[in-house]
Order: sequence, then C-alpha cells, then structure tokens
Amino acid sequence: MKELPRLFKNNDLWVEQSLAKDPNFFNSLAKEQSPRYLWIGCSDSRVPANEIVGLEAGELFVHRNIANLCIHTDFSFLSVLEFAVVKLKVEHVIVCGHYGCGGILAALENEELGLVDNWLRNIRDIITTYAQELKALPLLKERFRRLVEISVFEQVKNVCHTSIVQKAWKSSKHLCVHAWVYDLSTGRLKDLNASFSSLDQIEDHYRTA
Repeated sequence: MKELPRLFKNNDLWVEQSLAKDPNFFNSLAKEQSPRYLWIGCSDSRVPANEIVGLEAGELFVHRNIANLCIHTDFSFLSVLEFAVVKLKVEHVIVCGHYGCGGILAALENEELGLVDNWLRNIRDIITTYAQELKALPLLKERFRRLVEISVFEQVKNVCHTSIVQKAWKSSKHLCVHAWVYDLSTGRLKDLNASFSSLDQIEDHYRTA
C-alpha cells in the first residue's frame, strides 16, 4: 500500500498544472463531454490513448480490452459504441491495435493462459482465415506484426457490421471508422488506410435490411 500515496500526489500535481493552464478547466469539464472521437484500443498499459494523440480529458471517448477486439456478442463494446455514436455523436471511431500485443502473440503461439483463451479464440479464428498469408511469412516476428494489422482490419469490419453504425449511416450521419496501429518502439501511429464511412463499403450480406 506504500506506493498508493504517490498516485494521490500525482493527482494533486495534475490538478495544479491543469488549473495553471486554464482556471476553468474542471468547471467546464464537469458540465458535459463532447468528444469527436471514440478510441477502441488494447488494455496494454503502454498504450495511453489520450497521450498518443495529444488530446485532453473530454476530447476522446475510450473503450479498451485485451487485443482491442470488437466482438458482436460483447455488450460492453456494443454499449460503448452505441453511447458514443447515438448520445455523444462522435464523428470518428478509431480501432487501434499495437505491435507487440501480448494477446495477439498468445493466440499466434497457441499459448494456454486460462479464461482469456476464450476471448482470444476470436483471434485464432482470424489466424485460420488468413493462414495462407501468415504461413508465407518466414519469421515469427513478421507473422506477429502482420497479424496485429489483420486483426485491426477485421475489428474495423466488425464495427461497421453492427446495426449501430449502419443505422447511423442510413440516417446520413457523418461517421468514419478507421484502422490504426501504434508502434511501441517508436511511439508512432500507423494508418492502415482502411477507413469506412458508408453502407456502400460493406458487403451486401452484412447490411441490415
């Protein structure tokens, strides 16, 4: 318990610094939030969403889980997505994976971890689908990096396949879904150039009637 007081001291310092920059910072923040972005990222402690993109509190709505998965039966993810799109009216949904993701590696190496193995089954499904492409890469580190990218792309498609996003598009709402990857070794973001903003970009059999 000795290390916990340090966190409260850090909080005091943060409050002081925030008020020094803007005396009304907390008064304004307490009224409402109006973020333009929803960030869906990994729970990894090395991937601090706000800091990576240089946004302040109140500017980025965040959902995180192991390996940044967007699963259609995960009501936590779906609830966050609906709240962000319908209530907060975000304009951009960013799915951001990261190189060096432990969840991706565990699935790739078929490592047995426990309860989380059931969660990572979704990544193993992706490995099966892209088996030929992954096997063509001779080195594990190459397969690892490529699987991180593939998984992000698949999660973006999952977001687009939800009734939440499709309903927004049907109502002509401006909403874009993006695929990004964060590089732990450089601190840089990589745009995978996979952005979706309309029903026309979705396969017919995934479109809701």
